[in-house]
Amino acid sequence: MQDLSNNILLNAVKAFSPLKLRVGGSLDDRLQYETGDFGRKCLPFVRNDSALFGYNEGCLSRSRWDQVNKFFKKSGALAIFGLNALNGRVPLQDGSLGGPWNHTNAASLIRYSANKGYNIFGWELGNELSGKGIRARIDVDQYAADTKSLKKIVDQIYKDNTLKPLIIAPGGNFEVEWYTQFIKLTKTPASLDVITHHMYILGPGVDDHLVDKILDPSRLDDVASVFSKLRVILRNSGSSSKAWVGEAGGAYNSGRNFVTNAFVSSFWYLDQLGMSASYDTKSFCRQSLIGGNYGLLNTINFKPNPDYYSALLWHRLMGTKVLSTNFIGTKKIRAYAHCARDSNGVALVLLNLDLKKTTHVQVNIKEAGHGKKTREEYHLTAKDENLHSQTVLLNGRALNVNSKGNIPALKPVEVDGLRPIKLAPVSIVFAHLPYVHVPACI
Repeated sequence: MQDLSNNILLNAVKAFSPLKLRVGGSLDDRLQYETGDFGRKCLPFVRNDSALFGYNEGCLSRSRWDQVNKFFKKSGALAIFGLNALNGRVPLQDGSLGGPWNHTNAASLIRYSANKGYNIFGWELGNELSGKGIRARIDVDQYAADTKSLKKIVDQIYKDNTLKPLIIAPGGNFEVEWYTQFIKLTKTPASLDVITHHMYILGPGVDDHLVDKILDPSRLDDVASVFSKLRVILRNSGSSSKAWVGEAGGAYNSGRNFVTNAFVSSFWYLDQLGMSASYDTKSFCRQSLIGGNYGLLNTINFKPNPDYYSALLWHRLMGTKVLSTNFIGTKKIRAYAHCARDSNGVALVLLNLDLKKTTHVQVNIKEAGHGKKTREEYHLTAKDENLHSQTVLLNGRALNVNSKGNIPALKPVEVDGLRPIKLAPVSIVFAHLPYVHVPACI
């Protein structure tokens, strides 16, 4: 159980202002809630290898839920909670779990949260139960019907609220036919605000070749088809649902120590942030904030891993409007451009996947800017040039929290905007060009 009073944790979340925090995962479909007429002792999860997902059913106590929401409020985080979608299910002959969702316990949690004034940004139904599923699955027709039930419950409970929590589903691995049908079935009446899918492009964490995969541009390109197909499905359906990556940790089964929690991980992570945004993905939920070998924060002391700082720079610099970007030259350079967030101009992120070569990038933008051309640059490199390092350097200086648990300031260097951007081997550069004025950013 995480210590929610830890200063580093609090400051790490507050630094994003705001950060979407998804509370969920495999065990949300084994979780009961001590709200309403629960009527029995509220017990924690207990390991049981013969049980579904490897655990007996657990219970979220009212007191812990109150603590979690106190943390959400104090940190300014936007809370997303994964609901147990397996209540009431019975095994069917085809191997799926059928029968309508028993939403009584979930509805009691939603009602309790609304009555307490807890600001829940979204309720997500189930985790990895779509399509072929991961150890359990629900037929698409039944899943759509249950999503509509959740929508009705939320509409009724929040009927007097101006803002209602989002309805989010299915949090599974993308399969064209299943997702196409699910979107179609939840379109009328509109019951689904966000359609989520999970991505682990590197395969299992036990793979000894993860670094090679991370630095392979063709491997990074493979996921474009998923983003593209989902965008086409949504556009062709006329659905108002938005696409999110609901979970992504690079390598599944908790990632790999000194890879998915080290500097080298930022290459696949930032590339997916850039690529997903270019295909209209509206949010990207990293697995995880804390936990496993792919956490943004160290699981023991909560100190940020390199990907935390990569995410924070993305969040602060890259706006929501994506600009068409092309790079001419080596395939080892990845480039993405957005309208700058909360400021004038354009923001870029450049990734150099090459282990040996320094590249100088000349930025050419059709712009109407005049006057002094000074840009801000943020160069990220690994401490001691060690890709497995869990310390990242910003413009040559190590990023570390101080004794009070404060997140360090992320300060740029100012550079003549007419000069090429220098990318050292296996480095990352964010650049803010405030003097660039493109129509899309006005």
